[in-house]
Amino acid sequence: MAASEQRDRLVRLCAALAARAKGQLEACMRDLSQHAGEAEGAGVEEVLLQSYLFLGYPAALNAIALWRRLSGRPPPSPAEDDWEAWVSRGGEVCRHVYGGQYGILRENVRALHPDLERWMVAEGCGKVLGRPGLGLVDRELCIVAMLAVQDSPRQLYSHLRGALNAGATEEDVEGVLEEAREFTDGHTLERAWDGWRLVQERQKSAGLDSGSGPRDSAGA
Repeated sequence: MAASEQRDRLVRLCAALAARAKGQLEACMRDLSQHAGEAEGAGVEEVLLQSYLFLGYPAALNAIALWRRLSGRPPPSPAEDDWEAWVSRGGEVCRHVYGGQYGILRENVRALHPDLERWMVAEGCGKVLGRPGLGLVDRELCIVAMLAVQDSPRQLYSHLRGALNAGATEEDVEGVLEEAREFTDGHTLERAWDGWRLVQERQKSAGLDSGSGPRDSAGA
Protein backbone atom coordinates (compact mmCIF):
# COMPACT_ATOMS: atom_id res chain seq x y z
CA MET A 1 0.00 0.00 0.00
CA ALA A 2 1.35 3.42 -0.93
CA ALA A 3 2.15 5.76 1.95
CA SER A 4 -0.46 8.29 0.80
CA GLU A 5 -3.14 5.59 0.61
CA GLN A 6 -2.24 4.38 4.09
CA ARG A 7 -2.46 7.93 5.47
CA ASP A 8 -5.86 8.52 3.85
CA ARG A 9 -7.20 5.27 5.30
CA LEU A 10 -5.88 6.10 8.77
CA VAL A 11 -7.39 9.60 8.66
CA ARG A 12 -10.76 8.16 7.65
CA LEU A 13 -10.51 5.58 10.42
CA CYS A 14 -9.89 8.32 12.98
CA ALA A 15 -12.76 10.45 11.71
CA ALA A 16 -15.15 7.49 11.94
CA LEU A 17 -13.88 6.67 15.42
CA ALA A 18 -14.39 10.23 16.66
CA ALA A 19 -17.90 10.29 15.15
CA ARG A 20 -18.81 7.01 16.90
CA ALA A 21 -19.90 5.87 13.43
CA LYS A 22 -19.90 2.12 14.11
CA GLY A 23 -20.77 0.94 10.61
CA GLN A 24 -18.24 3.20 8.91
CA LEU A 25 -15.60 2.38 11.51
CA GLU A 26 -16.05 -1.32 10.86
CA ALA A 27 -15.85 -0.74 7.10
CA CYS A 28 -12.60 1.22 7.54
CA MET A 29 -11.10 -1.56 9.62
CA ARG A 30 -12.14 -4.28 7.18
CA ASP A 31 -10.53 -2.30 4.37
CA LEU A 32 -7.33 -1.80 6.34
CA SER A 33 -7.16 -5.42 7.45
CA GLN A 34 -7.34 -6.53 3.82
CA HIS A 35 -4.69 -4.15 2.51
CA ALA A 36 -2.33 -3.57 5.42
CA GLY A 37 1.05 -5.26 5.58
CA GLU A 38 3.07 -5.54 8.76
CA ALA A 39 4.14 -1.87 8.83
CA GLU A 40 0.68 -0.61 7.90
CA GLY A 41 -0.90 -2.81 10.55
CA ALA A 42 1.42 -1.28 13.12
CA GLY A 43 0.21 2.15 12.01
CA VAL A 44 -3.39 1.14 12.68
CA GLU A 45 -2.38 -0.06 16.14
CA GLU A 46 -0.71 3.28 16.84
CA VAL A 47 -3.63 5.53 15.83
CA LEU A 48 -6.06 3.41 17.82
CA LEU A 49 -3.74 3.49 20.81
CA GLN A 50 -3.22 7.26 20.69
CA SER A 51 -6.97 7.85 20.38
CA TYR A 52 -7.35 7.40 24.14
CA LEU A 53 -5.68 10.80 24.60
CA PHE A 54 -8.42 12.53 22.60
CA LEU A 55 -11.47 10.28 22.79
CA GLY A 56 -10.97 8.45 26.09
CA TYR A 57 -10.24 4.91 27.17
CA PRO A 58 -13.70 3.44 26.41
CA ALA A 59 -13.56 4.48 22.74
CA ALA A 60 -9.97 3.26 22.39
CA LEU A 61 -10.66 -0.09 24.09
CA ASN A 62 -13.74 -0.75 21.97
CA ALA A 63 -11.92 0.21 18.76
CA ILE A 64 -8.93 -2.01 19.51
CA ALA A 65 -11.25 -4.91 20.38
CA LEU A 66 -12.99 -4.45 17.03
CA TRP A 67 -9.63 -4.33 15.24
CA ARG A 68 -8.53 -7.56 16.91
CA ARG A 69 -11.73 -9.28 15.82
CA LEU A 70 -11.73 -8.05 12.24
CA SER A 71 -8.01 -8.25 11.50
CA GLY A 72 -7.15 -11.40 13.43
CA ARG A 73 -3.89 -9.74 14.45
CA PRO A 74 -2.51 -10.64 17.88
CA PRO A 75 -1.60 -7.86 20.30
CA PRO A 76 1.99 -6.61 20.09
CA SER A 77 4.56 -7.02 22.83
CA PRO A 78 4.26 -4.38 25.56
CA ALA A 79 6.58 -1.38 25.48
CA GLU A 80 8.90 -0.84 28.40
CA ASP A 81 7.99 1.83 30.95
CA ASP A 82 10.61 4.55 31.36
CA TRP A 83 9.29 7.78 32.85
CA GLU A 84 12.58 9.67 32.49
CA ALA A 85 12.81 8.73 28.82
CA TRP A 86 9.20 9.79 28.29
CA VAL A 87 9.88 13.18 29.86
CA SER A 88 12.90 13.75 27.63
CA ARG A 89 11.23 12.48 24.46
CA GLY A 90 8.02 14.30 25.34
CA GLY A 91 9.78 17.64 25.60
CA GLU A 92 11.28 17.16 22.14
CA VAL A 93 7.97 16.14 20.58
CA CYS A 94 6.06 19.00 22.27
CA ARG A 95 8.59 21.59 21.10
CA HIS A 96 8.34 20.22 17.58
CA VAL A 97 4.55 20.23 17.54
CA TYR A 98 3.85 23.48 19.39
CA GLY A 99 6.83 25.50 18.16
CA GLY A 100 7.10 28.97 19.66
CA GLN A 101 3.97 28.41 21.76
CA TYR A 102 5.46 25.48 23.71
CA GLY A 103 6.39 27.52 26.77
CA ILE A 104 3.08 29.41 26.84
CA LEU A 105 1.16 26.17 26.45
CA ARG A 106 2.91 24.64 29.44
CA GLU A 107 2.20 27.74 31.53
CA ASN A 108 -1.49 27.68 30.56
CA VAL A 109 -1.93 24.00 31.31
CA ARG A 110 0.04 24.30 34.57
CA ALA A 111 -2.34 27.08 35.63
CA LEU A 112 -5.24 24.68 35.12
CA HIS A 113 -3.59 21.81 36.98
CA PRO A 114 0.14 21.08 37.41
CA ASP A 115 -0.34 17.33 37.08
CA LEU A 116 -2.04 17.77 33.70
CA GLU A 117 0.97 19.76 32.52
CA ARG A 118 3.36 16.96 33.55
CA TRP A 119 1.15 14.30 32.00
CA MET A 120 0.80 16.27 28.75
CA VAL A 121 4.57 16.20 28.25
CA ALA A 122 5.51 12.81 29.69
CA GLU A 123 2.45 10.75 28.88
CA GLY A 124 0.82 12.51 25.94
CA CYS A 125 3.90 13.51 23.95
CA GLY A 126 6.56 11.21 25.40
CA LYS A 127 4.85 7.92 26.10
CA VAL A 128 2.30 8.06 23.26
CA LEU A 129 3.00 10.50 20.41
CA GLY A 130 6.75 9.90 20.54
CA ARG A 131 6.41 6.15 20.13
CA PRO A 132 7.88 4.39 17.09
CA GLY A 133 5.51 2.74 14.64
CA LEU A 134 4.05 5.86 13.02
CA GLY A 135 5.58 9.15 11.94
CA LEU A 136 4.68 12.42 13.63
CA VAL A 137 3.11 13.89 10.48
CA ASP A 138 0.65 11.01 10.22
CA ARG A 139 -0.03 11.16 13.95
CA GLU A 140 -0.83 14.86 13.80
CA LEU A 141 -3.07 14.56 10.74
CA CYS A 142 -5.00 11.77 12.45
CA ILE A 143 -5.36 13.96 15.54
CA VAL A 144 -6.69 16.77 13.35
CA ALA A 145 -9.32 14.38 11.98
CA MET A 146 -10.45 13.37 15.48
CA LEU A 147 -10.56 16.92 16.84
CA ALA A 148 -12.35 18.34 13.79
CA VAL A 149 -15.12 15.74 14.10
CA GLN A 150 -15.21 16.04 17.89
CA ASP A 151 -15.65 19.84 17.64
CA SER A 152 -12.75 20.85 19.90
CA PRO A 153 -11.71 24.13 18.23
CA ARG A 154 -9.00 25.26 20.67
CA GLN A 155 -7.17 21.95 20.62
CA LEU A 156 -7.79 21.63 16.88
CA TYR A 157 -6.09 25.00 16.31
CA SER A 158 -2.98 23.73 18.11
CA HIS A 159 -2.83 20.52 16.12
CA LEU A 160 -3.50 22.20 12.78
CA ARG A 161 -0.34 24.16 13.52
CA GLY A 162 1.28 21.02 14.87
CA ALA A 163 0.64 19.15 11.64
CA LEU A 164 2.39 21.91 9.68
CA ASN A 165 5.24 22.04 12.19
CA ALA A 166 5.68 18.29 11.82
CA GLY A 167 6.00 18.63 8.05
CA ALA A 168 2.49 18.30 6.61
CA THR A 169 1.56 20.46 3.63
CA GLU A 170 -1.47 22.74 3.47
CA GLU A 171 -2.95 20.30 0.95
CA ASP A 172 -2.51 17.48 3.46
CA VAL A 173 -4.39 19.41 6.13
CA GLU A 174 -7.20 20.47 3.81
CA GLY A 175 -7.58 16.88 2.66
CA VAL A 176 -8.14 15.82 6.26
CA LEU A 177 -10.78 18.51 6.79
CA GLU A 178 -12.54 17.40 3.63
CA GLU A 179 -12.47 13.78 4.84
CA ALA A 180 -14.12 14.94 8.08
CA ARG A 181 -17.07 16.35 6.12
CA GLU A 182 -18.78 12.96 5.94
CA PHE A 183 -18.61 12.46 9.69
CA THR A 184 -19.89 15.74 11.10
CA ASP A 185 -22.44 18.48 10.58
CA GLY A 186 -21.93 21.64 8.61
CA HIS A 187 -21.62 23.97 11.61
CA THR A 188 -18.92 21.83 13.22
CA LEU A 189 -17.03 21.58 9.97
CA GLU A 190 -17.22 25.33 9.40
CA ARG A 191 -15.68 25.92 12.83
CA ALA A 192 -12.85 23.59 11.84
CA TRP A 193 -12.29 25.53 8.62
CA ASP A 194 -12.41 28.81 10.55
CA GLY A 195 -9.58 27.53 12.72
CA TRP A 196 -7.61 26.52 9.65
CA ARG A 197 -8.12 29.92 8.01
CA LEU A 198 -6.89 31.56 11.21
CA VAL A 199 -3.73 29.45 11.12
CA GLN A 200 -3.15 30.45 7.50
CA GLU A 201 -3.78 34.13 8.17
CA ARG A 202 -1.33 34.21 11.04
CA GLN A 203 1.29 32.45 8.97
CA LYS A 204 1.01 35.15 6.35
CA SER A 205 0.87 38.12 8.74
CA ALA A 206 4.22 39.88 8.76
CA GLY A 207 5.80 40.08 12.17
CA LEU A 208 3.23 37.78 13.80
CA ASP A 209 4.25 34.36 15.09
CA SER A 210 2.16 31.80 13.24
CA GLY A 211 1.72 30.01 16.54
CA SER A 212 0.05 32.95 18.28
CA GLY A 213 -3.24 31.41 19.25
CA PRO A 214 -5.61 32.61 21.94
CA ARG A 215 -3.41 33.17 25.00
CA ASP A 216 -6.09 32.01 27.40
CA SER A 217 -6.43 28.64 25.73
CA ALA A 218 -4.93 25.36 26.82
CA GLY A 219 -4.80 23.93 23.36
CA ALA A 220 -3.06 20.65 24.07
